[in-house]
Amino acid sequence: MTQVRMFALAGASLAFVAVALGAFGTHALRTRLSPDLLATFETGVRYHMYHALALFACAWAYDRWAAAQIGWAGWMFLAGIALFSVSLYLLTLTGARWWGTVTPLGGVAFLAGWGCLAWGVVADR
Repeated sequence: MTQVRMFALAGASLAFVAVALGAFGTHALRTRLSPDLLATFETGVRYHMYHALALFACAWAYDRWAAAQIGWAGWMFLAGIALFSVSLYLLTLTGARWWGTVTPLGGVAFLAGWGCLAWGVVADR
């Protein structure tokens, strides 16, 4: 499978999961979590969706320019979702506050992804 297809498939699959988790948060967690924890869960879903869509941007950009940095961006977005969003989901669902120490690593991965995407757009082939 090409990187273009892999990032498009990952983007579609992860967007599906983000919508499902958003619905789960709205319907199943609203009465079970404090407003602060619900807001934390919703932050995870929001960044999850943003970066699922960013994977489509990587697929499109890689198909157009095929710079290695664009591939790196896609992998950073995947890592960011795993570290940032999943850590927030686990923090809210388990109550284990230490998951909050993982979240900034995901934020750094998101930033690295956006930087790599910009770099890849301007890089020479």
